[in-house]
Amino acid sequence: MSQVIDLPSLAIFIPTFFFVSATPGMCMTLSMTLGMTLGVRRTFWMMWGELVGVALVSAAAVIGVASVMLHHPLLFQLLKYLGGGYLGYLGWQLWCSRGKMAISARAVARVGDNRLGLALQGFVTAIANPKGWAFMISLLPPFINQESALAPQLITLLVMIVLIEFCCLVIYAGGGKTLRSFLDTSGNVRLLNRIAGSLMVGVGLWLALG
Repeated sequence: MSQVIDLPSLAIFIPTFFFVSATPGMCMTLSMTLGMTLGVRRTFWMMWGELVGVALVSAAAVIGVASVMLHHPLLFQLLKYLGGGYLGYLGWQLWCSRGKMAISARAVARVGDNRLGLALQGFVTAIANPKGWAFMISLLPPFINQESALAPQLITLLVMIVLIEFCCLVIYAGGGKTLRSFLDTSGNVRLLNRIAGSLMVGVGLWLALG
């Protein structure tokens, strides 16, 4: 049985997505804030909603890219170049960032402590960010094998994305004050951003030139 996604691709995808996911964006800041105010157990409800949103965005990106790949090969080549350029741009932005968190914890909207409200807040946060859509559409094409069935590849990518995202959410929610103290030091956030930025630039070059 042939591998759905080869090991070299996994070796690139896993650390890249992990460091990008671990950067203190809106979802991670929300998880950290709710973990401190409501506790990790209740924050799990927000996480479920966020993970559903991330899975939907990722699935839509993979299916859309695969459709373009199969029916419009020239357009797919253009998408590769544009996607590679966009990932390089995002990586450069991370490198040039001043090491601040995406949003202040005080700026997180109050969502209450009911389960539905928490899950809905996580879901909306995941799907309402245009940059998240553009990032997934740009990142995923290199990891789709045209010669293999789409469904197994989609399942593999979704499982990895959801697991990595969940681990990062739990780290932020459980880290609480210690993690906030770490992130309040701009040099630490800058280092995390530069690692993620370097990986994104590398994937962007691979996508555009591969």
